[in-house]
Amino acid sequence: MSFAERETVLQVEEGNQLAPKFDDKGLIPCVTLHAESREVLMFAFMNAEALEATLASGFAHYWSRSRQKLWKKGESSGMTQKVERALIDDDQDCVVLEVSLATPDAGGDEASCHVGYRSCFYRKVELGEKSEVRNLEFIEAEKAFDPNAVYGDAPNPTQL
Repeated sequence: MSFAERETVLQVEEGNQLAPKFDDKGLIPCVTLHAESREVLMFAFMNAEALEATLASGFAHYWSRSRQKLWKKGESSGMTQKVERALIDDDQDCVVLEVSLATPDAGGDEASCHVGYRSCFYRKVELGEKSEVRNLEFIEAEKAFDPNAVYGDAPNPTQL
């Protein structure tokens, strides 16, 4: 991998070498934004292999914790994420990708979310004190594509 060893705080915070800090599971969080609109599209984790593949190829790769494998975004749907800019925070323990999107192979509008919405963050959470369960409000009125057309039959919504 093309990452520097983490040696000093000064080197990590003020230096010019990439020395990412992965957690005890070998992962680093990644927030993905639309390069033009600045809209938050998704959150995922990367391991060293995913980060290196992303930086080398210019297309977003993540680590799938549920499948325990490297995942190139769009490998099954066609909804690739072309990296326009990659950022790392001050202590190098979080990545931000700014990406442009492709449309799904089965048609529709450009999107990132496997549920069919443009962004994985398609609902907002109520603020303020509550004594009951907080409600969610949809902020995306329509899906960008039909997930069944892209992925086949959707999983049973009663199963988690």
